[in-house]
Amino acid sequence: MSGYIRERHNDGSRDVRWPALPEPLPVAVYDNHCHLEISDGDEPRTLGEQLDLAASVGVIGVVQAGGDVESSVWSAEAAASDPRVLAAVAIHPNEAPAYAAEGRLDEALGVIDELAAQPRVRAIGETGLDFFRTGEEGLAAQHESFEAHIALAKKHGIAMQIHDRDAHDAVLETLARVGAPDRTVFHCFSGDEAMARTCADAGYYLSFAGNVTFKNAQNLRDALAVTPRERILVETDAPFLTPTPHRGRPNAPYLVPVTLRFMAAELGIGLDELCAQVAANTLTAYGSFDA
Repeated sequence: MSGYIRERHNDGSRDVRWPALPEPLPVAVYDNHCHLEISDGDEPRTLGEQLDLAASVGVIGVVQAGGDVESSVWSAEAAASDPRVLAAVAIHPNEAPAYAAEGRLDEALGVIDELAAQPRVRAIGETGLDFFRTGEEGLAAQHESFEAHIALAKKHGIAMQIHDRDAHDAVLETLARVGAPDRTVFHCFSGDEAMARTCADAGYYLSFAGNVTFKNAQNLRDALAVTPRERILVETDAPFLTPTPHRGRPNAPYLVPVTLRFMAAELGIGLDELCAQVAANTLTAYGSFDA
């Protein structure tokens, strides 16, 4: 697959040059959340080019996440077309109110249900709650959509990737009330040390993105420090959240090593040890890429 379904907005203020390849990792890992359907960079790269570059530095697979019907279909097709890709499919919490306003939320959820039955679709995501971008008028649709996605993850026996922005308490309350899927991942974890402990106690995975390297993200580093090793995942959320020292430039799975090296240093453990643990965690959460 090579066709993109959208371009990342650029107002001309960003440096859109691709960062240089980092030093390869000593143990192969996976990027457990990215959006490769979005075109970015001064020279947009195809799915195959992105995956080849990632593999060259030890990132041998990705979980490609959808956020609406179109990107979820794209994600499922990408996973079916390349053995280095698994898919997550969902209606993003910021998209759910629009579908609901048009009377199409049930229809959209029906498409997600159908996609989730495909063998290489291994997660429902990204779903959850977002109180930053959606106003009071859209919250009912967000809650309805989130609970429907939880039910789909359970129905299909696959993982769930949560989008949680300014909604920590509400997300945790919903999961406790309706019951979380067996494998629940907080994509781009944004909480603090206390929330990390709560998530770990509940058996959730915490996925750390490039923003853990940001100067103003001490809360994420504190959360990382108390997260059990067997609950740590890594992601890019590409093309967003590019790690320091490339912040603001296009992100891609090949930059996972930058974030992992930072995380290993923060944790005071060997890079090879962290890579091996994160790789094992990814396969536990999503299953084998070879299946």
